[in-house]
Amino acid sequence: MRIDILTVLPELIEGTLNHSILKRAQDKGLVEIYLHNLRDYSTDKHRRVDDYPFGGEAGMVMQIEPIDRAICSLTAERHYDEIIYTSPDGEKFDQPMANTLSLNENMIILCGHYKGIDFRIREHLITKEISIGDYVLTGGELAAAVMCDTIVRLIPGAIGDEQSALSDSFQDRLLAPPVYTRPAEYKGWKVPDILLSGHQRKISEWQHEQALIRTRALRPDLLDE
Repeated sequence: MRIDILTVLPELIEGTLNHSILKRAQDKGLVEIYLHNLRDYSTDKHRRVDDYPFGGEAGMVMQIEPIDRAICSLTAERHYDEIIYTSPDGEKFDQPMANTLSLNENMIILCGHYKGIDFRIREHLITKEISIGDYVLTGGELAAAVMCDTIVRLIPGAIGDEQSALSDSFQDRLLAPPVYTRPAEYKGWKVPDILLSGHQRKISEWQHEQALIRTRALRPDLLDE
């Protein structure tokens, strides 16, 4: 997989992309992640990529030309399955979407900034708009980092135990059940006996029951969906 991220603040997410699972996946050759500074595609002598909006609203808007030049430069070299724009009014990012995106070969993620991007980019070049939640960030860089982390860990080989990713919260629209490790008793607080029984079928049944209980109590909307 290859992920190209277009941003005006590449330094904001460089650290995130070069640690933990994301770094190991890159070291293994499972994914390539490239950061592109949109200012490098500006023809302005001050490398500006924003301008005042038509209509007189407050704030600044990312210009069409640098973004178009960056996207055209990349798409001239290879096919991209998705050209994603991080936007507060995009489709809500969730685990099923991450599962689908993890099957892609190449993706571009355009990080929104300021008051947004010239809408013509969204009309003519973007294939998918994604929001990570109903709130506004200063820019889409953090959203891009969240998406990369969620997607890359699903690539086979990215984490040591591939089954671990399949049992994470939200994979089956349920929250994960409680987990415990040694010691079996601490300050009188005991691990549930069923987990120490060695009876795998009953343990699985207990875990599923607990997942349902926690989801019903904490995120009933998931069950409604």
